[in-house]
Amino acid sequence: MNDARVLVVAKAPVAGRVKTRLGATVGMVAASELAAAALLDTIAACAEAFAPDLRMIALAGDLADAVRGDEIERALEGWAVGRQRGSTFAERLANAHVDVPDGGPVVQVGMDTPQVTPALLDAAAAQLLEHEAVLGPAEDGGWWVLGLREPRSAAALHDVPMSTPSTYDHTRDALVAAGVGVGVTTALRDVDTVADADAVARVASGSEFARVWERVRP
Repeated sequence: MNDARVLVVAKAPVAGRVKTRLGATVGMVAASELAAAALLDTIAACAEAFAPDLRMIALAGDLADAVRGDEIERALEGWAVGRQRGSTFAERLANAHVDVPDGGPVVQVGMDTPQVTPALLDAAAAQLLEHEAVLGPAEDGGWWVLGLREPRSAAALHDVPMSTPSTYDHTRDALVAAGVGVGVTTALRDVDTVADADAVARVASGSEFARVWERVRP
């Protein structure tokens, strides 16, 4: 356990609204099942790494319409649950940090890295003792974790282009330009393609994601 808060920024896993790139290959229903599994794996890792009163999630969409929505709601019992706000993903990320009550260090993750472990989350949080921010690169050029000692520093993200091969570089540059010192933690692989899913399922062989992938893989 650590004193930082965890913030998960996620979409309700509704078919046709999540993992659409992977869904073009495996089907949108299967893609939503994979997204639900990945979110449940992420929630479980965060719950092990962070105390109950230090867990938050910012959601887009309605769990009532989602695959395994009831199960996800049960997994989130005791969490602070908020809604995403903003017209772009960058704005929603920045606002999710700003909406953290009482400030304090925050470790933010998404739902695209079901292989994340409590140890990886702890390592990211520990970096905030030495750095004002910490970024974990994703192999596709983005990032999988953003830790901030001061949540208001996330204002630097407002104009960062997201979901591009240079998102990590742009994010780091924006933080540095705002006077925020950035440390780097472990790189992980996002799940966007069949090859990604194969690789992540091998790494996290006991995960919900791996179980569902074994069933739906084309």
